[in-house]
Amino acid sequence: MPRLPFDNEIKTLRFLSGEMTQGDLGDKVGVTRQTIAAIEQGKYSPSLEVAFRIARVFGKPLEDVFHWAE
Repeated sequence: MPRLPFDNEIKTLRFLSGEMTQGDLGDKVGVTRQTIAAIEQGKYSPSLEVAFRIARVFGKPLEDVFHWAE
């Protein structure tokens, strides 16, 4: 499966947020731990709504969490 054309800082932001688990983040944004893991690994593209929810949890703009890789 090819990687998505963007990457993210979710793992780093979780660590900087008191070592938040994937499950904790999933609970906060309304998805499963497995979904967060797949997004982190670049295997799943989140909906725009989920992407914004993730950014909001960390108090960051969307562009600080997700980066388009051209």
